[in-house]
Amino acid sequence: MKPVEEFFARYDTDPALQAKVEEALACYPGSLELRESVAENVLIPIAEAEGLPFTVQELRAYETRKKLLNMKPDVPVEEGEPVEDPPTYWLLESGWEWDDTTVRKREALLRDIAGD
Repeated sequence: MKPVEEFFARYDTDPALQAKVEEALACYPGSLELRESVAENVLIPIAEAEGLPFTVQELRAYETRKKLLNMKPDVPVEEGEPVEDPPTYWLLESGWEWDDTTVRKREALLRDIAGD
């Protein structure tokens, strides 16, 4: 099992790990809309601390596979039949995919100009 897969398998069953991630998210000073930045600054450091390092590219590949596996054709749901919650994603949040490279380059340029 790859580290990214093992991390999320552990995350799904470990309330302490879930709480650690939630706490880190609550303390994250950046925009939660910049998903790649959130993954780099919140999720990946926690995974590394857990001994399961992975990259943003590996996370994107994992989530893309997960999304493809969870895609189902429009199947009518019978009345009273339980409906599963949709899977969650860090980078592909509910189908929202956005390349934040341009924004991140702009932020880096502004930091350089400001001398940070």
